[in-house]
Amino acid sequence: MVDVHLGDDADVGKLFDFMAGISTISELTNVPITAGSTLRIGGDMVIGDRLVGGIAAVGVCKRILARRNIIPGNKILMTEGAGGGTITTTAIYSGNHEVVKETLNIKFLKACEKLLSSDYTDKIHCMCDVTNGGLRGDLYEINYEAKCGVFIQEKKVKELVNPRVLDLLNKTGVDYLGISLDSLLIYCDEKISENIINDLKDIDIKCSEIGLVDDSNEVKFIFADKKSATILPRFRESAYTKIKKQIGEKTPEDYEQMEIMVKNAAKKSLKKRKEILNYINSN
Repeated sequence: MVDVHLGDDADVGKLFDFMAGISTISELTNVPITAGSTLRIGGDMVIGDRLVGGIAAVGVCKRILARRNIIPGNKILMTEGAGGGTITTTAIYSGNHEVVKETLNIKFLKACEKLLSSDYTDKIHCMCDVTNGGLRGDLYEINYEAKCGVFIQEKKVKELVNPRVLDLLNKTGVDYLGISLDSLLIYCDEKISENIINDLKDIDIKCSEIGLVDDSNEVKFIFADKKSATILPRFRESAYTKIKKQIGEKTPEDYEQMEIMVKNAAKKSLKKRKEILNYINSN
């Protein structure tokens, strides 16, 4: 479903570009566009050339591969990653436009399709993507939800990052463990790890075992020099543009005060929600 709104002064070419992009993905993934709307931003007149909107997809899940299913002893596999929008932005802002081409693939979706149609999905406990918190942040979050720990071989992870993308990140000073890689993480029974790696290899997708689940409740990395360290997520994702680098990734000094304010805002919103529900239901 697609819903796009244009400001009064917007170039209609933006609409064509937006729809061309969506329809391209729709065709590549065989997911039809079924509904939506295209109109001016609400109101009689909205000055400006903004384009705002969103895209949604609805499907039926046959089996949920949730994080709560992860158990100690599970193998952790990861597919190759070249990133998506974040890497594209890094490449464009740093003047390395040629790297954008590396991100133009649907290997993530092909890997999912291959594994979900296999006869061993009952032995795959969880599948998730490496998002904008990066692998460092995702592993920490997954551990928290699954009440487990992980031991990761950093060398194996680095080998799965697209070489041109990794070179770009090194050149621009971006930590690859703190940024979206468009890789698929697979937590599975040790008996099927080789099946997964070989099946993905058959469709030209590189996949390797990067670690193991344990009961430490920590994210531990072993590095090339054989030294190990417990890794914690940073306050923000890796800074991948000059503006983000100025802001930095460190936890701000007023973090505790910010946390209190956020919690208070959440409580007020829940209270307001309850009041509105009570008001409407009473009439």
